[in-house]
Amino acid sequence: MNPEPAQREKSDVDIRGIVVFVVALIVAGVVIHGAVWVMYRYFEKQASQPATVEFPLATNALRRLPPEPRLQIDPRDDLSNMRQAEEQVLNSYGWVDRNGGIVRIPIDQAMKLIVERGLPTR
Repeated sequence: MNPEPAQREKSDVDIRGIVVFVVALIVAGVVIHGAVWVMYRYFEKQASQPATVEFPLATNALRRLPPEPRLQIDPRDDLSNMRQAEEQVLNSYGWVDRNGGIVRIPIDQAMKLIVERGLPTR
């Protein structure tokens, strides 16, 4: 018993068509990469050239500060300054209402007075 030799179907797959398709994909990829490279070089050259001023009369307007309120330039520094001012108010004497005779005393002294005198009750 001799088994028949294995054969392949010759009409289902076109090897030549697959090879042509793969070669066309490679050529298209190379052409696209080259076009993108040329485009980037053009944009790089264009970006390196100095831009002309669109509104030459408005160049001085760029140096002026905008009206209040402005955006914070250094939020950490602003917060630090605000906390320093609050600490200065909490730890110093001063008038709250001079006509009404209301004064401000340091917080530590105010807490001691509360402990000694107690809170007012109704």
